[in-house]
Amino acid sequence: MVFCGGTASAQVIALAEGPVELGRGDGAGRVDDGRVSRRHARIAFEEGRCVVIDLGSQNGSFADARPVPAHTPTPVHRVLLIGDSLLIPCSDVRPLQARGVRIVDGLVRGPAMQEVLEQTARAAHGGSTLHIRGENGAGKEGVAEAFHQAGAPGPRPLIAVNCAAIPHPLAERLLFGAKRGTYSGATADAPGYMQEADGGTLFLDEIAELDLQIQSKLLRVLETREVLPLGASKPRKVEFALCSATNKDLRALVAAGALREDLYFRVGLPAVSVPPLRNRPEEIPALIAEELGRLSPPPGAHVSLVEQCLLRPWPGNVRELLAEIRTAAQASLGDGHRVEARHLPAAAGTVFGPAMPEARPAALELPPAPPATPTDEARRRMPRDEAEWRRRIDETLRANAGNVAATARALGLHRTQLRRLLERYDIAADAITGDDDAD
Repeated sequence: MVFCGGTASAQVIALAEGPVELGRGDGAGRVDDGRVSRRHARIAFEEGRCVVIDLGSQNGSFADARPVPAHTPTPVHRVLLIGDSLLIPCSDVRPLQARGVRIVDGLVRGPAMQEVLEQTARAAHGGSTLHIRGENGAGKEGVAEAFHQAGAPGPRPLIAVNCAAIPHPLAERLLFGAKRGTYSGATADAPGYMQEADGGTLFLDEIAELDLQIQSKLLRVLETREVLPLGASKPRKVEFALCSATNKDLRALVAAGALREDLYFRVGLPAVSVPPLRNRPEEIPALIAEELGRLSPPPGAHVSLVEQCLLRPWPGNVRELLAEIRTAAQASLGDGHRVEARHLPAAAGTVFGPAMPEARPAALELPPAPPATPTDEARRRMPRDEAEWRRRIDETLRANAGNVAATARALGLHRTQLRRLLERYDIAADAITGDDDAD
């Protein structure tokens, strides 16, 4: 149970010995929720799937947001709603039973992320290199911070660099530094990121975006522990731990010639994989509660909001979820002191970007689930295939004179989701006259 009577929870209800009856009565399936009947529903695992039978409860049961007919066995793929409480089925409850869901320094850690962080700590104690693989927004930055903190004690710099954001002509100067007079306007020596990371940790996010020439110089620094700034005649000694991250498969990049094989063996091992949020649903209620708790005054989370968030795949992972929760909280202002599902944008957490091989969850495993079902409004707005998506985006963008924000609203998307689709379908908003953020 991940949400009980309006509060995030991590209660385990084991079905190892057969069906369990849920309700306010005593027993293994006790639910402390005033909207749950004494004998509300019975759940069981049958043939590898979770099945619920509503026992004629007063407020009903809902499997994946659909009403469960009384006394009729109904499969539950993603989430079960009874009263104001939510349960998610999983094939192995032992990781959650052993680890629970912890909140450390405001960060939510379910069993899968706790396992990743334990692997990270072992890597930091055993060496000075770690590669983190995972989808955008899944929490790679937090793992890099944990790797840094688990290293040598004492105050040390952590220099985080987004390689995808570095213009290629400036990459060498920014990474390795430059001597005075090397280029126009260089009136003093300019240390690079590697010199700034000396004695600490250098975090190269999206390392696969570095071109082959820069990869070659990076490899030399890692092998010699010396960096030669632009315009310098003598190298300088540097010592730092290296943490890298990417949402791509480094081995596939090596095979494609986009990553040097010798660099892969320097930065690609040891490695940890951060599971996507859709494989860590036990964290979602706590993430929502923590994000709303940062607002003043903090609004409450209605069970319908948490249910909808559990039903959606969240391709942008934790980053997208928190951004959409803030948007929903804004939409709820003046509409009661709680955030409901109707305040969540219709397409939030439902539009996938380019596919990548999925990171296997380190702990919690869900049974096979069908694609999340968006609301009726989202279903009407979302075309069935990619060609239709591209046509509709292009037409709507032109109708709004290239204004991305207005186009996103017209399509029922968040602006960041539309930007992801523009990049995916190679649609240049700048080529269409209009001010991106005029509104």
